[in-house]
Amino acid sequence: MELRQLEHFVAVAEEQHFTRAAERLAVSQSGLSASVRALEHELRTPLFSRTTRTVRLTEAGAALLVEAERTLAGARAARDAVDAVRGLLRGTLTLGVEQCVAGVSTARLLAAFHREHPHMEIRLRQEGTSSLLEGVAGGRLDLAFAATVHPPEWRGELVPLAREPMVLLCAPGHRLAREGARVAWGELRGESFIDFHPDWGPRRAADGAFASAGARRTVALEVSDVHSLLELVHEGLGIAVVPQHFARKPEARGLVAVELDGTHVYESVVVLPPAQAMSPGAKALMTLVREAPLR
Repeated sequence: MELRQLEHFVAVAEEQHFTRAAERLAVSQSGLSASVRALEHELRTPLFSRTTRTVRLTEAGAALLVEAERTLAGARAARDAVDAVRGLLRGTLTLGVEQCVAGVSTARLLAAFHREHPHMEIRLRQEGTSSLLEGVAGGRLDLAFAATVHPPEWRGELVPLAREPMVLLCAPGHRLAREGARVAWGELRGESFIDFHPDWGPRRAADGAFASAGARRTVALEVSDVHSLLELVHEGLGIAVVPQHFARKPEARGLVAVELDGTHVYESVVVLPPAQAMSPGAKALMTLVREAPLR
């Protein structure tokens, strides 16, 4: 079993498509297929269930994926450690990030990292909180910027980035659009809400706030990006409970942000693996994270 074969296997598993995986790896599709078949032959079991339309992991393939990602992460860490001793930072930094995470400017941070370490390849993955935690734990991600996470028995480190209140966002003509006022949770009864999919940090924070307040709500419109959420609120199709910094976005101009009863907060953190598993690239990025101008 070769690292190259594991790289091919992981690419197909992530893309769920041989052609896309071959394009991503810049190899021929026939060569990629042959590599995966050789791996299956060596392991004496199919790793993928193939049809004319889909490619899905078998039970054996799912088990291998966890170990393959860990093995490839270990190989990258070994190469990076040798380069670090030589005074170089090479290899790949793979960063996961929640949408619109508070407390850090991802674009500015990565630009500064690239200026300081031009030989490092940067890969960015935008995912929900659960996927980010799994990615760091499994070695698929070097580190991640996530939101409202309190995972039990987390073996790594959670570095706080920001804490801010949750606010109610609504169109100017809405009955609750009272600037300077404070809205009780009972007043939200019967309203239609716009929110993110359940794995996104702001949705988890909002769900937690409603649960702790003993209030129920109906999420009528689920979106996967903040711009769609703000546009739908503008059109009066519902209201949204969001982190306060959403109200300061240019796209939120004209909307009314109303305070809510209680101290419900949105938290963002850096999710790190155990210290001994941190890659040199992750350590270099954390040095920049702690610099105030990039926060």
